[in-house]
Amino acid sequence: TVVVIAHRLATIEHADQILVVEDGTVIQRGTHEELLAQEGVYRRFVEARAEAEGWKIG
Repeated sequence: TVVVIAHRLATIEHADQILVVEDGTVIQRGTHEELLAQEGVYRRFVEARAEAEGWKIG
């Protein structure tokens, strides 16, 4: 068993199970695909990252 704490999607998107933790409580659990299919924190995070990909400063 390996536990990974990450903010980068590339680090976790192929994991067998992803746990979304908020204020010390697991609020979502599933694979990347399962979590994307649900309305929730994980999907909003993925959508926000996708929108921000093209941003540049300078």
